Amino acid sequence: MTQRELTQYQKKILLKLRRNFYIGRRHTSEDNVIKGFPKGIRGDIKKALKMLIKTGYLISKPTSYGLEVSINPRMMKEINNILEEDR
Repeated sequence: MTQRELTQYQKKILLKLRRNFYIGRRHTSEDNVIKGFPKGIRGDIKKALKMLIKTGYLISKPTSYGLEVSINPRMMKEINNILEEDR
């Protein structure tokens, strides 16, 4: 997946996770990722989050209380390039 294939929602998710250092072993609930976005687009944000997991940008960790996510540290260089080009 290249930068052009990432949606604005996916870029915002990656930016939020990077800003809060949710990388590798440090993870957060998918519900926390969705928080902060307008209620009208939260369904789209959840779909974007699932696509980021599917494409390998994010790592998911199932727990007894829900799904936890973090940025895949192996993809950090590519993610940083994508987010810097978008500025």
